[in-house]
Amino acid sequence: MLFNYRFAGNTTVTSSSNLTGMNFAPDTLRESAWFVGKLNKKIAFREAISALHDVVVSDLRFKPKDKSAYKEWVAQNEALFFAEYMAGYDAAAANNRMEQIKAELADVRSKRDKIMSPYYKAQRNYFNYLYQNDRDAWIVLDPVITIHPDELFFECFSQDESTYGKLGCNYNVFTNIDDYKCGTTNVDYSAELYEEFQKIRDYKETEFKVDPSGFTVQTTDEEQYKEVKIDLPDSWVRGFLQVSSAMTLPTIQFELHPMDIYSICLLLRRFKEKRGPRSLRYILEPGHPVKVVLEPWGKEIICARSVYTGNSKHEIRTWGRKRLLILERLIAVAKKFTVHLLGTGLPAFYIADLGDLNFTLGLSGWTANDWSHAGNFDLLAPRLTVEDSIKQKVFSTLQKDWLATAPQIATTLNITPAQAAGALSAYTQAGRVIYDLNSNVYRLRELSREPLPFDKLHFSNPQEELAAEILDNQEVKFAVHALADDSMQLTGTVKSKRKTFNPNMLIDGDEKIKTAHCDCSYYIQNKLYKGPCEHMLAIRQAFNKTRMLADLK
Repeated sequence: MLFNYRFAGNTTVTSSSNLTGMNFAPDTLRESAWFVGKLNKKIAFREAISALHDVVVSDLRFKPKDKSAYKEWVAQNEALFFAEYMAGYDAAAANNRMEQIKAELADVRSKRDKIMSPYYKAQRNYFNYLYQNDRDAWIVLDPVITIHPDELFFECFSQDESTYGKLGCNYNVFTNIDDYKCGTTNVDYSAELYEEFQKIRDYKETEFKVDPSGFTVQTTDEEQYKEVKIDLPDSWVRGFLQVSSAMTLPTIQFELHPMDIYSICLLLRRFKEKRGPRSLRYILEPGHPVKVVLEPWGKEIICARSVYTGNSKHEIRTWGRKRLLILERLIAVAKKFTVHLLGTGLPAFYIADLGDLNFTLGLSGWTANDWSHAGNFDLLAPRLTVEDSIKQKVFSTLQKDWLATAPQIATTLNITPAQAAGALSAYTQAGRVIYDLNSNVYRLRELSREPLPFDKLHFSNPQEELAAEILDNQEVKFAVHALADDSMQLTGTVKSKRKTFNPNMLIDGDEKIKTAHCDCSYYIQNKLYKGPCEHMLAIRQAFNKTRMLADLK
């Protein structure tokens, strides 16, 4: 999906002995939004914005070992190996021939290196230049900044699309706020800014500016503007939408002391697992300290400072725990961490309370299962069908107030809270509204300048779309059988007009499909080479919804 930006120059950072100035260049193609003020909470902001940068550059996808050099060496010496093996027929003649071949090969390689040397040198210099002077060509940073009447917040996504970060700053974080205008914009952001953030000190004044002068278009100074076209994958945009949908779902909530997060990070640093399951198991009992078990070692952390205040007992497992190391920089400045769990194998949100700042870390079910694939959290969210006229009134009300709860909008428009929540959920899935878990309000946030093609982004493949239709229109039944090795057998039936399908899956302790079978034509033709069929996805979505509701009881 192609996005066009027109930045008013480049984002700049100036630093002197007593002043640091950050001037973010906004996207002038969007409706104007700006902010000018001086930082008050300097150290907390530095650590939080650095953690946000850690989200952007995070990439925990499996990277196979690079064997290209070894394969090249084998290819170069294959003739020698074969000659040595055949040398037994006539050792003297073979050795002489080998020496001749070695000399010829050495001569050929010398000529090749001489010819290719300028190319390799230029290639190496080019990549070194990019890394030192234009690191954005290596790392795509994608911040979205939103200015509201009560706070300013940044949002970003990790490279592997499994981690979401949001930094919110209320206006006590700033002093001498000169001017601001509410809205959402993209800002020109380079990797070099991270190094400049590290120079923020408590004894130096720090000016923070989303440059308002960028929106004063001067036709005589067109060279000051920088046109940027970024072709973002659909999965990136879809991941953002799925995060918004996941945040609207009901969660199990509890608090952790910063030292509890430190204890988890310490164990993750000290030990490296060689086998599964690689999960965090939260054991929650009303009136008792939260217990965290790190598998497969079975190491238990009793969070004595954090007592679970819920009404019922829960035991929930989450995966992709290495991503929690992003929170390390916040431990020293955080007052507490609020954890929101959707259920076993489902997303989790960690909100760091930094006083006048808040940092939200959203993690998908596990690292390999990123936000944009096989999530479909909008399918798990119960949504009332709402008339278009009511949707428009709800959105107009939110445009006027910028933030509100569903009951507040319902009271204003004299509609039911269910209708207001249904309309807000629809706009959330379209990327025009975000649910703020920290404040428990809906906020206006236009992800893009133009409306997103929701029909194109709703599903990542045809099977997911068919699975959604099955859940809406057909009868789905399933049964779960727990096995001894922490895995489970999920079987079910999907009844259509003409036939009843019988999918089944073996899911291991890490919530991954080990084996699966279905009697539909898609599975018979493709097995699992192209992913699970729509009937497997349907029974798993139905199971996830039931498990989430059971965890909340």
